[in-house]
Parts: sequence; C-alpha cells; structure tokens
Amino acid sequence: MLAVALAVGTLLATAACSDDGDDSASTDASAGATSSAGQGTATASPTPTPLTSAGAQTALITAGDLEDNWTQVQTAASWRNQLLIGTVDAAQFLTGKTQAADCQRLLDGLYDEDLLGPPPGPSALTGFTEGNSRLLYQVAAYQPASLDQSFDWLKSLPTACDQFNAVGSDGSTRTVQVVEASLPKSGDTRQGLTVTVAGPSGGTPVTLTIDVAVVRVGDDAITVTNGGTDGADHDSTETAVSQGTNRLKDVQEGRSPASEPSEFD
Repeated sequence: MLAVALAVGTLLATAACSDDGDDSASTDASAGATSSAGQGTATASPTPTPLTSAGAQTALITAGDLEDNWTQVQTAASWRNQLLIGTVDAAQFLTGKTQAADCQRLLDGLYDEDLLGPPPGPSALTGFTEGNSRLLYQVAAYQPASLDQSFDWLKSLPTACDQFNAVGSDGSTRTVQVVEASLPKSGDTRQGLTVTVAGPSGGTPVTLTIDVAVVRVGDDAITVTNGGTDGADHDSTETAVSQGTNRLKDVQEGRSPASEPSEFD
C-alpha cells in the first residue's frame, strides 16, 4: 500500500510540474503574440521624397493662404531694393573683417534674394504686394551641411550685426539694425529677423523695414522676406510660415496641399 501511495504522489507531482511549464510557455507565447501584434500596428513616419521642380511649385503659397489683401504677382524674381546696396564699414566692429563679412553677406543676400545661397537643387519662388509692401516667398532644396552652416550664420546676426553702417554707391550712409523676431514653431528649425535700413533715397530720408523668416523642413527650406517703407506686417510673415510649412510637408509626403488654409490665427 505504501508503495502504491508513493507512486500516486509521484505521478501527481509530475503532472503539477508539467502544468506549470505549460502555463509559463503559454504566457510567453501570448506575450510574444501581443508584442508582435503591437509591432505590426505601429505606424512608421512617411519618408520625405526629394523635392522636384514640380513639387517646389506646388509647395508655394497662394494669395488664398494669406490674410488681408495681398495680390500675387509675376515679377517677384526681378525685385531689387536699392537701399540694400552698400559697403559695410568694418572699422566699427570689434572683430573687424569677420563681423563685417557677416553683415555684408546679409545685405547682399537680401538684395539678391538668396540668403541661403544659390540652391543646388530644385527651387521656386512667388511674390505678393499689398500697398507699398512686398512679400517674397521661396522654396528650395539644399545640401544638409550647407543648411546647417546657413542657420548658424542666421542665428548669429542679431548679435554680430545688431547695428552697423553701410555706404551706398552715391556716398550716402545707411544705418542698419538687425533684431531677432519670433516665428511659429514650424518645421525642424527656424530663424526670424527684422532688418531696418534707414538712409536717403532720391534725396529723401526713408526707412525700409523687412521681416526675414527662414524655416528648415528636412533638406528643404522656406525663405520669406516681407516689408517695405511703410513697415513690415509680422502677422502676414507668420501666416506665410505656418501655411507654407504645411504645404511643403504635404509635398514631401506625397500628398496634395489643401486648396485653402484650414484656419487662421
């Protein structure tokens, strides 16, 4: 009898161990299935497609993206403002030639409308007018390292070029001020500036005020310059940045931008 009892006890213990092993294996299998299911339902971010010439055109904002009474024009590529022509006086800077070169690059970039340098990839631009103000909007593809350097330079300008003088071709002196300007949190990185140039034009003292906004989205960038002798409408600059960034992201991800903005602030 004792032998039978021991045998039964051994069988029960063996069965219990077997059951414990099955439960553990079942739990592990269930956890694995849950993990696999979770991985299977994860949504990967779309990979941006390289900007094409057609894509750059599609990414441009329209008059419908802007508030107020901006009118789109076809002559923006030829816009130039003579007040931006001048030679920076290096003698007024603590570091002389280095700071002067940064400030000269700013004036030349604003005049030539290529603050980030000539784009090596596809690009497009458009312009709008409202009274005496002009808003130029550009989209272009760049090299990543070049964009890094350009943004480092832009971020240094409110300190390096906070105020300086430039001498025009007629010998007149222009006073230039550069201050940082806020922008919506759009794109990967951004830099806003307000540049004021005061000097004579045709014998009359005038002041040109320009908003500058540059936004990076991947390896592409948006550049906005907006202003005139009547000042700069910063709200329009912010709207161009917000709506333009959305349009560029849509193009990068293979979607068609909305024909009208979803909302204005």
